[in-house]
Amino acid sequence: MYKERRVEAAARDVLFHLPQTSVVSGTRSGSRPELGGFAGFFDLKTSGYEDPILVCQTKGLGAKLQMAQACRRHTTLGQDLVALCVNALLPHGAEPLFFLSYFACGKLDAEVTETIQEGIAEACRSAGCAFLGQALSQLPGACSAGDSDLAGFVVGAVERGQVPLGLQRAEEGDVLLGLACPGIHGRGFGAVRKVLLVSSLRCSSPAPGTCGDTTLGEALLSPARLYSPALLPVLRSGHVKAFAPIAEEGLLGGISRVLPEHVGAVLDALSWKIPEIFCWLYKEGNLSAEEMAQTFPCGLGAVLVVQQDLAQHVLGAIRRREEAWLIGKVLAPCHTGGSHIQVENLVEALQQSSPQGLLGDTTMEPRHQPRRRKVKVAVLVSGTGTTLPALIAYTREPGSCAQLVLVISNKSGVEELRNAARAGIPTRVIDHKLYGSRSEFDSTIDRVLEEFAVELVCLSGFMRVLSSPFLRKWKGKILNASPSLFPLIKDGNAPQEPPQSGFKVTGCTVHFVLEDSGARAVIHREPIPVRAEDTEQALAERVKEAECRAFPVALQLVASGAVSLGADGRTSWKQESQSLGLHGEKGDCTSSLVAPEPPEHGGE
Repeated sequence: MYKERRVEAAARDVLFHLPQTSVVSGTRSGSRPELGGFAGFFDLKTSGYEDPILVCQTKGLGAKLQMAQACRRHTTLGQDLVALCVNALLPHGAEPLFFLSYFACGKLDAEVTETIQEGIAEACRSAGCAFLGQALSQLPGACSAGDSDLAGFVVGAVERGQVPLGLQRAEEGDVLLGLACPGIHGRGFGAVRKVLLVSSLRCSSPAPGTCGDTTLGEALLSPARLYSPALLPVLRSGHVKAFAPIAEEGLLGGISRVLPEHVGAVLDALSWKIPEIFCWLYKEGNLSAEEMAQTFPCGLGAVLVVQQDLAQHVLGAIRRREEAWLIGKVLAPCHTGGSHIQVENLVEALQQSSPQGLLGDTTMEPRHQPRRRKVKVAVLVSGTGTTLPALIAYTREPGSCAQLVLVISNKSGVEELRNAARAGIPTRVIDHKLYGSRSEFDSTIDRVLEEFAVELVCLSGFMRVLSSPFLRKWKGKILNASPSLFPLIKDGNAPQEPPQSGFKVTGCTVHFVLEDSGARAVIHREPIPVRAEDTEQALAERVKEAECRAFPVALQLVASGAVSLGADGRTSWKQESQSLGLHGEKGDCTSSLVAPEPPEHGGE
C-alpha cells in the first residue's frame, strides 16, 4: 500500500509539471512562465492593451468526454476544450489572453493526461493565448479508475472603447452567415447515447459513408473549430451586428441567441454542407426534422448577423480561413404562436448529404417517409420511488423509443402524480384498499393499461406484490430496478450495509419482473464504488441516483427491441445489437455512452 501511494504521488508530481514545457513554447506577450510556483502568472501591462476589460469563460466537455473514454480516443479533447472556451469570448469581441485547465480522474494515466495537455497547448498556440497550466486531481474514492472530468477556463480582453456586439442590433432584412463545424457537442450527446444503444454499429465500426478510413467514434468526436484567429478581425471591424457559437446547441436554440425577440429568421438547409454523421443520426435515431434542428447544429458551429449590403464582403473575409455560407435571413416576427426560427429543406439537405442508400429512397417525399412508432409505457408508483422524473425526461428526448402515456398510483396525493400532471401525462389512482383481493386490484390495473394501449410497464417504488395471473399476462413487459448487483448480490439490503461489510462495489440492476421471484432476467446494471467514508444513508442515496441513470437505459433497450425476454426466461439480445454490451451475465457493465458487447448466452 505504501509503495502504491509513493508511485501515485510521483505520477502526480511529474504530470503537474508537464504543462510548463508547453507554456514556454508558443506563449503570447504577457505570459510569465519563469515565475512558476503554484499558480500561473500573466502581466496585463505587456499584453498590448491600453484600457482593457477582461472577459472570462469556463466550460467542460461533459458527455463528450465519456464518449472519448469509451472509444479510448483522447487526441482531440484538448482542441475541443480550448475551442469551446475561446469561441465563447467572440460574441464580445474579446481576444483570448491565457488559458487554464482542470483534469480530475479516479486513477491518473500518464499517457492520457499528456495527450490531453499537448492538445490543449497546441490549441492555445493556434488561438494565440498562453497555456498557464493544468491542475490535476486524482480522486480514487470519488470516482472509478476510468472516470474523469475535464474543464477549461479562459480569460480574454477587449478595449473599453470597442463597440460590443449586441442582440438588439439585428433587424429585418439582415442576413445570417454560418461557419462550418463537423462535430457534435454539448446537449447533442444525449441523443447520440440513445442512438448508440440501439445501433448495430460500434465506435470502432467504419463511419457511415466513409471508405473505412474513419471510424464512427472518430466522426462523433470531431473537435470544435477554433474561430478566434479568423473571426476576431472581422468582429472588430464593426461590420457584424451579432455573433454566437452554436456548436453546443441545436440550430433553433443556437440561432435564437443572436436574435432579439422582435424578429424571426428563416434558414435554407440546402445552402450549407451537412456532414454525413448527422444523416446517420437522423436515420438511425428515427428522428424528425424538428428534433434534428432542436438537438444538433447540423454542421454549423457559429452564426453571424450581418447587414445585407455587407454580407459578401464579410463572407469573403471569413472564407480566407474558414468554410462559411450565407444560410438565411432575418424576417419580421411571426405571430402565429409557432417558432420564430424556421429551417427549410432540412430533410432534403440530409438526403443530399447522405451516402448512397443510407436514407433509402431519396425520391420519397419527406411527409411520406414513415417513422418508427414509439412504444407506449406506463409507470406504476406508490410515492416512494425516485426514477419517474428520469423516465419522463428520457421519453421526451430525441432518439427515445418510448412514450410515457400513463402513471398509476395505489395512493392518492403522492408527488409522482403531481410530477406526471405537470408533464401533461395522464394519471390514475387505483387504491388497493378498495378491493377485496389482490387479483381484483390487479385486474383493475390491467383494464386501465389496456384502455391506454400500454405495451411496457415500469415499476418505480411500487409497493404492491403483483399477482401471478397479472405477471403471466405481462411477461417480458414489466421492468423494475433493484438496489443490488444481482445475481452477484441477491439480497436487496446488501448494498446499503456500511463499508465494513466487505463490499467494494454496489449499485443497481434493472430487470424483467417474472412470476418466479428467484429468476433474474437482467437488462442493465449500474455499478458504483463503495467509499471508505460512506454511511448507509449516503450509499443508499447514491444507489438511488444510479437507478435514475440505469432505468432509462434499460427502457431504451427494451423499447427499441434490442433486448427482450426469451422463451427460456432469460434476457435475449438481438444479434446486431453489438455496440451495447451491458453484460446481463458477467456483471461488469456500466452506463457509459458505449459499453462492451452483450453476453453470448443471454442474461439471468
